[in-house]
Amino acid sequence: FLLLILLWFKSLSLNGFLLSVNSVAGNTKISSENVTRILDRLLEGYDNRLRPGSGVSVTEVKTDIFVTSFGPVSDVEMEFTMDMFFRQMWVDERLAFNGPIEILPLNNRMVDKIWTPDTFFRNAKKALAHNTTTPNKLFRIMQNGTVFYTMRLTVNAECPMKLMDFPMDGHVCPLRFGSYAFTNREIVYTWRKGLQASVDIPPESSSLLQYDLIGQTLSSETLKISTGHYSVQVVHFMLQRKLGYHLIQTYIPLIMVVVLSQVAFWINKESVPARTVAGVTTVLTMTTLSISARSSLPKVSYATAMDWFIAVCFAFVASALVEFAAVNYFATLEANRMRRRLSRGSVLESIAEGSDDDDESVTTACLTRKGPI
Repeated sequence: FLLLILLWFKSLSLNGFLLSVNSVAGNTKISSENVTRILDRLLEGYDNRLRPGSGVSVTEVKTDIFVTSFGPVSDVEMEFTMDMFFRQMWVDERLAFNGPIEILPLNNRMVDKIWTPDTFFRNAKKALAHNTTTPNKLFRIMQNGTVFYTMRLTVNAECPMKLMDFPMDGHVCPLRFGSYAFTNREIVYTWRKGLQASVDIPPESSSLLQYDLIGQTLSSETLKISTGHYSVQVVHFMLQRKLGYHLIQTYIPLIMVVVLSQVAFWINKESVPARTVAGVTTVLTMTTLSISARSSLPKVSYATAMDWFIAVCFAFVASALVEFAAVNYFATLEANRMRRRLSRGSVLESIAEGSDDDDESVTTACLTRKGPI
């Protein structure tokens, strides 16, 4: 009896599994047919040359950014590079549909058949859309006509820098993007997740060698040019330079060279070759360090904080060499004076001795002439 009951339950579970598999297969078939029918109906009479609400309302494009890699930052070129997922969302009522699914996940081939915003990065020097192994684009259409469009980009943008405080400086690198052809009367850009969360930068994506990414600020601006007013989204990345590299490579060696130049004061002033070699060597070393410190910077027309530090160190080193030259010069003059004084004294002594000899000879001659009394 128990065996019969177990066989009965087993047959029921097997039949249920087969029914569920058949229902899933049927639903998959129905869904595929429905998706094909929905896409065919969406593209009937659709003109991708016209923006949504053309001539009626303003198209709102909501954007957000996920940064996968930030950097490097070039001081010489005054630019920064970042790799990101750039996301855009807008509503196109012409693409609204009714069906058993709420979201149509589509590939990049559908992008060319519908209208998309002509977004471009205003301060970009170079931009690259990744196409390996296929174009890195995500495209989805929702039932109410909302379109979600994501692409992977690498953007190389300019970053104006003022290097007066180098290497203890910080910079704010902007990233500006907006519509190329449509004014703010036709397209308006907004941040999809607000000003606090629309740009996401994980900590592992912002590990820079010479800078610390301390934060970012978001804003929306209106750019006025000769062709009209344009809606522009702006992200300011705040960077602070790391001092460790310059401390090890420049500041500590310069301080050591200045200390060595002062050690020459302890060398005997009579040791002219030793003090000359020490002074000239420190001056040449200082010159080499200053040139290497400037090699990683653009040729700016103003002095940086490091330039002033190098100038002060060079003044100490050069003054040590000048001090030795002055001491040697005045010591030589003093030695010459002493030599002349000694020679003059010896001459006077010889003259005095000669006069004493003459007096003795005259006295002897006089006594000889007089004779005995």
